[in-house]
Amino acid sequence: MKIRTGTRLRLKASAWQARLRLKASARQARLRSMSLDAASTKGWEAFGRLMVIAVLVLAGVTGVNAAEQPADAPQLVKDVYPILTSGMMAEARLSVLSAGVLLQAGNVKITDKELQAEIAKAPENIRPQLVKNAFFILENRATRDLLTAEATNWAKDKKMKIPAEASELFKPYFDYLTVGVSVDGEELKDFYDSNPDMMGGATFEQVKEDLKQYVLAQKRQDVVTAHVASLGKRTTVTVDKTWIGKQYSSAIDNPVDKARLSGLPSFVEFGSDSCRPCQMMAPIVEAMKKDYAGKLNVIFVHVQEEQLLSSRYGIDAIPVQVFFDKTGREVFRHIGFFPREQIISKLAEIGVK
Repeated sequence: MKIRTGTRLRLKASAWQARLRLKASARQARLRSMSLDAASTKGWEAFGRLMVIAVLVLAGVTGVNAAEQPADAPQLVKDVYPILTSGMMAEARLSVLSAGVLLQAGNVKITDKELQAEIAKAPENIRPQLVKNAFFILENRATRDLLTAEATNWAKDKKMKIPAEASELFKPYFDYLTVGVSVDGEELKDFYDSNPDMMGGATFEQVKEDLKQYVLAQKRQDVVTAHVASLGKRTTVTVDKTWIGKQYSSAIDNPVDKARLSGLPSFVEFGSDSCRPCQMMAPIVEAMKKDYAGKLNVIFVHVQEEQLLSSRYGIDAIPVQVFFDKTGREVFRHIGFFPREQIISKLAEIGVK
């Protein structure tokens, strides 16, 4: 058996791991294509790629209960709006900025006029989603600008030639950040044993080499993801508190965030009506809605219809099942078909019976 590798491991269809490339703003690809050319459709595909890098598995790791802060500490986005993001903007300070300025971070300044112009250049069919989620467009833009500055400074320190398009530095910069990442045999065996549904009946020896490439790629991705998300810790970022207060209500106006704020645990299935494993999951999800009524929020998100929401939650394969506890904190996610009995067992772990 030969398993093909790409941005993520592409496992054979019988194991239900064929990767879905989401259309338009949610389409994923390699890190080398992170620049945002808002004037073209490719620019908004790049937006989707950068959004996933910024919030991949981090979207949802924070609960809805704000941590206690000293009385004189500045208010942070993560404390006042804890489920809004766990990306770079989670560490942003809330303050009143100059008229028309939405974000300030060192030499990076983003105005409302610039943000609206960027949204206006997007394909018309996704514009309403972007207007509703303007906060995430701002986060994406700020992440890109700060990362560009960081990569440029790194290249100057290394005496490298600075390309005309600074985003071309992302690939070598990320390679530098992950140069020491490795994987050993024990990690491979643990992954193999923990993901039997991904292996399609193949033995460990049959898939060992391809698994090595996959696990190594995932470990590198984890390093990059954490580095990008921590931009707000390395640079003081300030966002206009009046603007974000207005944006918050529209940003959380979606079934997933509403469920996370409900005080009940939540089970969210990201999928479609066209893939075979999604079709197999459909009756399980419908039965769960009845079996757990009043005890668990059971949500289905159609990835083609909710591209930006899917991108926010790092969905680049379907189906994906995400479990949240009653505080809104993500506690587990699974890719592929998930048997009912295993779902029941996982729910029991978070107190849902």
